[in-house]
Amino acid sequence: MNINLPTPLLVLWDIDHTLLDCGTVNRRAYAAAFRRATGVELADGWRFDGRTELAAATEALRAHDLDPGDGLRDTFMDLVVAELQDRAAELAAEGGALPGAREALAAVAAAPGVRQSVLTGNVPALALLKLSAFGLSEYLDLRLGAYGDDAYERSDLPAHAFARAERVLGRRYQGRNAVIVGDTLRDVATARAAGARCVAVATGTVPARELAEAGADAVLADLTDTAAVLAALTAGAEGSPERP
Repeated sequence: MNINLPTPLLVLWDIDHTLLDCGTVNRRAYAAAFRRATGVELADGWRFDGRTELAAATEALRAHDLDPGDGLRDTFMDLVVAELQDRAAELAAEGGALPGAREALAAVAAAPGVRQSVLTGNVPALALLKLSAFGLSEYLDLRLGAYGDDAYERSDLPAHAFARAERVLGRRYQGRNAVIVGDTLRDVATARAAGARCVAVATGTVPARELAEAGADAVLADLTDTAAVLAALTAGAEGSPERP
């Protein structure tokens, strides 16, 4: 495939429901960790909705009238990692890479001058666990990413990714030469706050129309058309935004 992407370009991918689906393993691990940390059952209906792990852990505790201070939040977050690591076999059996994800990552990885990593609510250990389980980590430079323990607000994550990219690569990245790909309204808002292009994928719980109305530059139904993914990453780079 002939790839003509503007460089330098930093592509930052969300993980859950953008690149892969963990089935119900995430939920079971989170509930078990919550029970171990607090002695309380996690209420049904709790949703992450693109929160960072710092925010999710804090808000989950507060929603159950528990004080996240005095180390409880950190204990809870550590237990989430331990519980999901213990369920690695379940994750591999129940989850999977979303259609087209591997091909899209491979195509972007092959483009000269383009680097790609993650911008995710997961902490680094869980990001690596999930991506490795489905053969996706090899296409991503995880040294450059931003993670769920870097900041409370997701909109603060791009600055961490840009700083890491500069430290590792010796090149300064900003919003104008970055693309954020994700499936939630928080992903769209994060890209807008950073001045980055946003490619939204309607493979989560948010309909394509809502993603477009929130300001995504391009909205894809999924990642199955690699050429469409590459076009979405670059369309409007030197012109007005397009929404397929």
